[in-house]
Amino acid sequence: MNHKHRKTLHALFAHPEPANLAPADVEHVLADLGAELNERSGAKYSVTLNGHTAIFRHAQHSLPKEEVRAVRKFLASAGVDPERDFPL
Repeated sequence: MNHKHRKTLHALFAHPEPANLAPADVEHVLADLGAELNERSGAKYSVTLNGHTAIFRHAQHSLPKEEVRAVRKFLASAGVDPERDFPL
């Protein structure tokens, strides 16, 4: 995982949630973590990581805060800990 993706991963777990995360950056982080991303109908995509699956919406400009919380919850349930696994 490169430095930019590591920073994005840490931003996903930051408090308060950032309001300026690019959706493409988050998708690249998920792919770097080994997640399988599949396009769904509408503006949705499914993500499978470590046996956990979630469905997210494609955002236009930046990820809404509720989507950031949903991605954070999904990553935590899949066993991802940025401080332990990918320190800055």
